[in-house]
Amino acid sequence: MIAAIGFGTLIGILLGLLGGGGSILAVPALVYGTGLPLAVAVPTSLLVVGVSAAAALLVRLRAGLVRWRIAGIVGGAGAAAAFGGAAINRLLEPRLVLIGFAALMVLAGWRMLAGTGDAGGDCALPGGGINWRGCLPKSVAAGLGVGFLTGLFGVGGGFLIIPALVLLLGLSLPAATATSLVIIVVNSAAGFAAHAGDATIGYRIAAAFTLAAITGSLAAGRIAPRLPTRWLHHAFAWLVFAIAAFVAIQAVINPVTA
Repeated sequence: MIAAIGFGTLIGILLGLLGGGGSILAVPALVYGTGLPLAVAVPTSLLVVGVSAAAALLVRLRAGLVRWRIAGIVGGAGAAAAFGGAAINRLLEPRLVLIGFAALMVLAGWRMLAGTGDAGGDCALPGGGINWRGCLPKSVAAGLGVGFLTGLFGVGGGFLIIPALVLLLGLSLPAATATSLVIIVVNSAAGFAAHAGDATIGYRIAAAFTLAAITGSLAAGRIAPRLPTRWLHHAFAWLVFAIAAFVAIQAVINPVTA
């Protein structure tokens, strides 16, 4: 329980600071920190991430940065794809899932180091307009890809959603950060629904983890605008690399059984 509270607080702080990305640490924290089996850690992670993202979103609603129509399209496509990812998850050995998860973490760290600049595009034309002929297929494709990974690995997908919203759809970084939280909530809810019947969730640990994460995300969300975003992303990227190496080594020498 102490481990759940400690790791939950850390995940919440990262989620509040980064607007996504920190949730990728939830599965390793639950598996190696609290000792949950992988089959239980995945839906528990989705529950924690979804509720924590909703709490982090509350802090940003007043700014009016959420692009609700784009969030609805990306989130809707992702929700459908999450069930496909969950189905594939059931067919794979836990060792393979963790190795794939470690590879995904490396990708997340690389994206954090690469950064995102305001690119402009069909979904964010000058004057606030949207070219739906170009924006709609890109939004659906982004949603399908992130939703599938959400169901497969039990992650919120913010580390992939934000680059997709900025580089592919053309949203500004502040708008992408706020919009990503809505998509994370939708994808996490769908992924949890797809996984929830497969394992008995330890709701006491999940509640402690979630409450700690909410507290951390709310506190961090208030100070996030005052901190250097680039420095935060780089520091987080190196932390992700270290944990990815740990997860990969553990998956090989000490595989987790379902």
